[in-house]
Amino acid sequence: MENLITLVNKLQRACTALGDHGEESALPTLWDSLPSIAVVGGQSSGKSSVLESIVGKDFLPRGAGIVTRRPLVLQLHRIDEGKEYAEFMHLPRKKFTDFAAVRKEISDETDRETGQSKQISSVPIHLSIFSPNVVNLTLVDLPGLTKVAIDGQSESIVQDIENMVRAYIEKPNSIILAISPANQDLATSDAIKMSREVDPKGERTFGVLTKIDLMDKGTNAVDILEGRAYKLQYPWVGVVNRSQADINKNVDMIAARRKEKEYFQNCPEYSHLASRMGCEHLGKMLSKHLETVIKSRIPSLQSLVNKTILDLETELSRLGKPIAADAGGKLYMIMEICRAFDQNFKEHLDGIRPGGDKIYGVFDNQLPAALKRLHFDKHLSMENVRKLITEADGYQPHLIAPEQGYRRLIESCIVSIRGPAEAAVDAVHSILKELVQKAMGETMELKQYPTLRVEVGNAAFESLERLREESKRATLQLVDMECGYLTVEFFRKLPQDAEKGGNPTHSIFDRYNDSYLRRVGSTVLQYVNMTCATLRNSIPKSVVYCQVREAKRSLLDFFFTELGKKESRQLAKLLDEDPAVMQRRNNIAKRLELYRSAQTEIDAVAWAK
Repeated sequence: MENLITLVNKLQRACTALGDHGEESALPTLWDSLPSIAVVGGQSSGKSSVLESIVGKDFLPRGAGIVTRRPLVLQLHRIDEGKEYAEFMHLPRKKFTDFAAVRKEISDETDRETGQSKQISSVPIHLSIFSPNVVNLTLVDLPGLTKVAIDGQSESIVQDIENMVRAYIEKPNSIILAISPANQDLATSDAIKMSREVDPKGERTFGVLTKIDLMDKGTNAVDILEGRAYKLQYPWVGVVNRSQADINKNVDMIAARRKEKEYFQNCPEYSHLASRMGCEHLGKMLSKHLETVIKSRIPSLQSLVNKTILDLETELSRLGKPIAADAGGKLYMIMEICRAFDQNFKEHLDGIRPGGDKIYGVFDNQLPAALKRLHFDKHLSMENVRKLITEADGYQPHLIAPEQGYRRLIESCIVSIRGPAEAAVDAVHSILKELVQKAMGETMELKQYPTLRVEVGNAAFESLERLREESKRATLQLVDMECGYLTVEFFRKLPQDAEKGGNPTHSIFDRYNDSYLRRVGSTVLQYVNMTCATLRNSIPKSVVYCQVREAKRSLLDFFFTELGKKESRQLAKLLDEDPAVMQRRNNIAKRLELYRSAQTEIDAVAWAK
């Protein structure tokens, strides 16, 4: 069972090393879930004397006013033999065998954290004492409760101490060691008052009555010690500490324990309670109880640790990898982030992610609708046909057929298709830009580095702009090709018209009859519709080939080329991560290490039970 307390000791020390000592934090905290014994008492209640008696050494600072200004996590380790020594967590590998030096180091370390201001701090000091004269036990000595501030302290210190003590003892896993002097009315005890507020049924409070030997003659503490004056679930323990004269004379602590034991055995009022009185009994009782509580908490600790590991791993994954130190590592990291973005972009185009289907919508809906809205009948109105046919004759009429008139009518219609073709290119360009933005938002690593995000976005948009211009040239060339060379077979298959198309004897303004002009207009419309059908299929091919396919294949090629020319300093600028994110990642990584270590330790203890 001793390894249960050792387990909690290890975890408490690890928590403190990471700055996790029960303060409010967005990060999950193991400290709050660890069972601990919080020592609570007012000033001059004998709290320090009780702790020193349990340890068997003088090691706590003494003096007027508030001496304990930081929580002291006191971890006692029983050793079979050897010399007693102490270790501070903030001074690893340094052993203290002189306990007067321990007292001085507690004061010095308190001042290092709080300065000479006599203020308090919630950052604990960790002290481990190894001795054959102690039981395995962990206690947290808290600042003594007070009602007035002394010189050099703010008026708020009274409330600050109360808040700190309350923060420790209100946790369900906290065992309260409430120390009250017997020579004062128990109703006015600060320790009892506060413990009653957080533990009204007394289910996790141990009452300790000090200064029993200093009570007025004719009075005793039997009613309290037997639980009649104030009932707790656990029996009260009375202690007799060394007097100030004994402390001044450096009376041996072992001798003081023996003297305390004799007092209860020989005092008529307390002799029947002697077996459960004294600091030695108190230490053993607390050690046994702490082991029991820890054992009962093992399953919940395992559950908490396992869940927290998953949460921390998820958060660490969300925050991304830390920045590499060397230029090669930075370049590789940037390339990997860009590849992740590029893969997300491709998945949108391929339909794995949504959005790529909008491009098909341009070809299947937008382009055909635009072609239908061209209204070729306006180009082929009787007036326009007559005008172009007549103008094509020049100063003398065609003798057989107005070929140039046909060509001009067809060209005037086909040229208007450039508008829908260009609109299709622009529409696909807009969709590709939208997919780039979506892919950037879905690439978690880009959120981590704002400058890289901007640079990648600019490079992608510049690439799309170049592809749009190339696509526009190629697509409009398709339209121009249809204008530049007409399909002769279409006209050869037309039925021959016996009626002459023109009469040279007529006026230049009445050279062709209406019936013939209508036939010309109808023939031109058939040819233009055939050309529209051809371009409706070929324009998408051109757009996909020049824009979509190239964007999928080489969106960031130019960026990669420029990236390879950059120096380490320039690469570092691209990876300008928010310092707060870096700090959070470091904190989570350390905390994850703590929890994984805790998982191993707790599992080992659980299997050993």
